Amino acid sequence: MSLYSEELETRLTRYRPRRPTLGRPGVEPLWSHQNETIALSRRTPILYDMSDPGTGKTRSHLHAWWERRLAGGGCALVLAPLTLLDTAWGNDIRDYFWPRMRYQIAYANNRAQAFNATADIYITNLDAVKWIAEQGVLFLRNKFDTVIIDEATAFKHQGSDRSAAARDMITSVSRGKPIFKYRHMLSGTPNANTILDMWHQVKMLDGGQRLGKVYSQFRQGTCEYIKPETGPSIYGRWVEKATAEIAVARLIKDISIRHEFDECMDIPPNHTTRVKFEMSKKQRTDYDRFEEEAVLMFEDELVKAVNEAVLRTKLLQIASGAVYAEGDLEGIRPIAVLDTGRTELICDLIQQRDHSLTFFNWRHQRDQLTKHLTKKKISWALIDGSVSVKKRKDIVAAYQEGVYRTLLLHPKTGAHGLTLTRGTSVIWSSPIYEADLLKQGMHRIYRGGQTERTETVYVEAADTVERLVYKRASDKTHRMMSLLGMIRQLQEERKGKR
Repeated sequence: MSLYSEELETRLTRYRPRRPTLGRPGVEPLWSHQNETIALSRRTPILYDMSDPGTGKTRSHLHAWWERRLAGGGCALVLAPLTLLDTAWGNDIRDYFWPRMRYQIAYANNRAQAFNATADIYITNLDAVKWIAEQGVLFLRNKFDTVIIDEATAFKHQGSDRSAAARDMITSVSRGKPIFKYRHMLSGTPNANTILDMWHQVKMLDGGQRLGKVYSQFRQGTCEYIKPETGPSIYGRWVEKATAEIAVARLIKDISIRHEFDECMDIPPNHTTRVKFEMSKKQRTDYDRFEEEAVLMFEDELVKAVNEAVLRTKLLQIASGAVYAEGDLEGIRPIAVLDTGRTELICDLIQQRDHSLTFFNWRHQRDQLTKHLTKKKISWALIDGSVSVKKRKDIVAAYQEGVYRTLLLHPKTGAHGLTLTRGTSVIWSSPIYEADLLKQGMHRIYRGGQTERTETVYVEAADTVERLVYKRASDKTHRMMSLLGMIRQLQEERKGKR
């Protein structure tokens, strides 16, 4: 049974025979799995699309909303990572719906002007929720009825200011009715850390109807508290129960959809390669000593690890070729460069490939790579937090045209959403803990439109903590895929009953 109002359903029924005029004439047809997503959106006003990266989620949700808009529905608000506002959402509108669909992209420097302009859809970055929430209900009322959140995991932590602002905005009510009747969330990696990631995301969709309104109760139901063997019980940890994934999957199955990339996209497979790197003698000595003593002197500055997490981070820094100040866990200011051999190896890997993406974690990796690539006369471009949005857009377009041999990317800036199918290799300079970014990074090249065989290359310092970090990220991926696999299984059961 449709969850649209009867009036809107009647108008949609009258409209549907004219679907060939929905977007631009002559564009390629929707894939069958995209039509499945659109069909579900006609049956439920709230929807979490957990399809793999690269399966065309953006177009599906634009199409679903545009049907309602042409039948008299309201405007749409899209919240997405900054890099994707134009390179993903703007591109899909121009490719499939322009000029019928009018759109505005709102950045920090033109936000008020963009929202005051006439448009059908308004696209802005995730952090804009604070500004939008401050504008009040009148700002949204009588204009919007749809909100689409791309990479919804940005709001998984219910305690953050950004998540609170998003929740207040999305669930705002005017005259006894929700402003955003239609709420869509998108993420191919919704529970990259634990099942607890799901609670706040789903609550923003349904107000707590399915997973409960109280976080502590959800945690109690899906996890058990493991006390430490020694020390105060407050240092224990919550561990997922064996039944957590299937319980959550069943609770949200009616508002969830998932399409697995390998099942619905007919492109050459992606292969994984591990490349071992042997540290220099001095680097190995520093690494082993710090692992044993948790303290070293570099450039007249003492570096020490006050706990296990800091020790692990410092060991990762040393293995990557540099070490940073004691409190510098983000890798902003290296106090000593220990070795450049790893960078030289990565440059060799880049040189052996026609077009690649190279992910770096630390500042010294970025600086060394740009220096060595320039010296070798290998064309490159960089996207990280220091690069303006406009320049990112130009870089992506140029890379797709084959201007650059490699694109240097920081995972938090470049792992999500971008289509970079000119590349056939993804090179990880060193490991990261974020399983969702590892998976998302692969799908910058392994996605719809790719025609070549692709590969993912993991560079790993031999006999170091890096193997453990890669393994932990892999374990998180398997745990995440367990929930997603159950969502997919329940989805198939639902289709079989129709």
